[in-house]
This record gives sequence, structure tokens and C-alpha cells, in this order.
Amino acid sequence: MFQILLLTDADGPSTSVLPALDLLNHRVVALPTRAVSGGLDGHEPDVVLLDGRSDLITARNLAQLLTAKGLEAPLLMVLTEGGMAAVAANWMVDDVVLETAGPAEVEARLRLASARGAVPETEDGTLIRAGAVTIDDAAYSAHVNGQPLNLTYKEFELLKYLAQHAGRVFTRAQLLSEVWGYDYYGGTRTVDVHVRRLRAKLGADHENLITTVRNVGYSFSTARGRTP
Repeated sequence: MFQILLLTDADGPSTSVLPALDLLNHRVVALPTRAVSGGLDGHEPDVVLLDGRSDLITARNLAQLLTAKGLEAPLLMVLTEGGMAAVAANWMVDDVVLETAGPAEVEARLRLASARGAVPETEDGTLIRAGAVTIDDAAYSAHVNGQPLNLTYKEFELLKYLAQHAGRVFTRAQLLSEVWGYDYYGGTRTVDVHVRRLRAKLGADHENLITTVRNVGYSFSTARGRTP
């Protein structure tokens, strides 16, 4: 059984947002979106469901905000058919689900999303897997779908750091501090240059793994879809 936090401003019971939940054995707590604008302090859900049926802009902004604040639980957005056409990788959601989805589909999406985001490592802690990317920290090597990436040292360190914290959004200043160090005096444009080079080396099919969150910074996403 999952502990589900449902963020919605809709009137009525929580099952009105996603009726299939009424047929599943999960504990659902509903909160208005304004109650979590500062983060999920006091709540430790297994999965967060965000109601995006009627106000896509607000839902997108809240998803990005929660991710930027370090949300660890997978985030799924409930959408209408029309909303499906608008959602993009930089919305920072792990998955989307139609409001009309049946219980079997909703259960499968909850189960898969809850298993996502963990970073498996080998026993000696040197192997990192995130989406299509595999990073061997000990050998300073990285592969995407099994193909080796020819990376410089800083490109490797940047990719490793982002992959280790998949789903989190980092500002350029944070990345500069964590990857280049406090004693580095270059500007944040250095981060942009390395991200551009990394995307080029990941290739057109995987450049979307590093997403841009407008007015915030960068994040590593395992979702598919081209970088906007």
C-alpha cells in the first residue's frame, strides 16, 4: 500500500480527481496546492499526485518548485486529454496519468514511479545508473545505452553529479560550487558551456536527459522527450 499525497484545489472527495483511486488499496491524503508552496514539510509520501486538469500553468510551476526544493518522492501529474499535448520534460514530473485511467493502469504507474529515481550502485559504490546513462566512477568512464562517451574530466564530473541527484534542480551557482569547487573564480557561464557540450555528446536521442528549468538551472531527468 502506498502513502499518496494528492495536491488539488478541486472541491469534493479526492477520488473525484482520479476515480480509479477509489478502487485501489492506498492511503490518500489530499492537500490544497497553496499548503505545499513552501515544500512538503511534515509529509513523507511514497508518491505525490498533482492535479493538473484545470490549471496547467499552476501545476507546472508547482511541480518545478517542489523538485527544486528537493522533493524525493516520485511526482505524477493527473491530466485531461488536452493537457497531455502540453506537458514537457522540463515540467519535472516523473509520469503523467489521465483522469479517466482505469485502476490497473493507475496501479502500474504508481508502482513503476515508486521504483524510479533510485540510483543503484555496485557493492564498492563505483557504478551509477540513471536512465540510459551508466557511470563508472572508479574507471572515470560513462556510457549511454552501452555506448562510451568521450568526456573531459569536468564534463564527467558534471554528468556524474547530476545523475547522482536525478530529478533535483540545481542553479548554475550550485553546480559551479559542487563540481568546480569554491576556489573556482570563473563565471556561471562555464556551467552553460559544459552542459551544451554534454548534450552534444549524449546525442540527439539523449540530450534531453539534462533538462533546463527556466529561471532556475539544470536537472537530470530520466524521462524521454527532446529538450525544449
